[in-house]
Amino acid sequence: MAPLWLSMELAVTVAALLLVIGVPVAYWLAFSGWRFKFLLEAVVALPLVLPPTVLGFYALVAMGPHGPLGKLWQAAFGHGLAFTFAGLVLASIFYSFPFAVQPLMGSFEAVDRRLLNASAVLGASPWRTFCSVILPLSLPGVVTAAVLCFAHTLGEFGAVLMVGGNLPGITRTASIAIYDRVQALEYGEANRMALVLLVISFSVLSLVYAVNRRARRSLWTPWAAK
Repeated sequence: MAPLWLSMELAVTVAALLLVIGVPVAYWLAFSGWRFKFLLEAVVALPLVLPPTVLGFYALVAMGPHGPLGKLWQAAFGHGLAFTFAGLVLASIFYSFPFAVQPLMGSFEAVDRRLLNASAVLGASPWRTFCSVILPLSLPGVVTAAVLCFAHTLGEFGAVLMVGGNLPGITRTASIAIYDRVQALEYGEANRMALVLLVISFSVLSLVYAVNRRARRSLWTPWAAK
């Protein structure tokens, strides 16, 4: 069960960090009037179309002893970044970034601008408007982003293998362990672990759909009453 617990730890860590990083990026993309912001949108969405091994390769180069991230990490902590759990977290953040930003951006853009204008007229600061108006109305998007990042990170293989290798207890995640079992012709063990990941993935996706459906009903009920 060690690879499964490592994958769970990685997925929870990445999902939490991506919410912290993704919220300000999604807010800027949703409300910015910069004419070239489509370039940043393309950069954010790039991991969706890049093969995981390509992203993992460049992440490995950046985290290596001669890469910029690797040098900074070595200077700060005295050891390398590649083939460590921290390296897995960083690579997973890059790989799952669009799964955080895109749901958040869609939810922010869907907020009625009249509510934002009313908040500004009443003298609320942008930060207060965000906390009291935008964020509560965007809660389904926040939940969706967190759950998708968790599920996507849980099933990573290519990027994780490139950056972390296959070190037991350190970088051997569940997906890599399944691959090892198949290579060793241990199909029973591979099937058991695959079933666990299947159940977890189905459960979290069901949660997303349930939350979004309930949120849509709560938003439409007051309008239907009118």
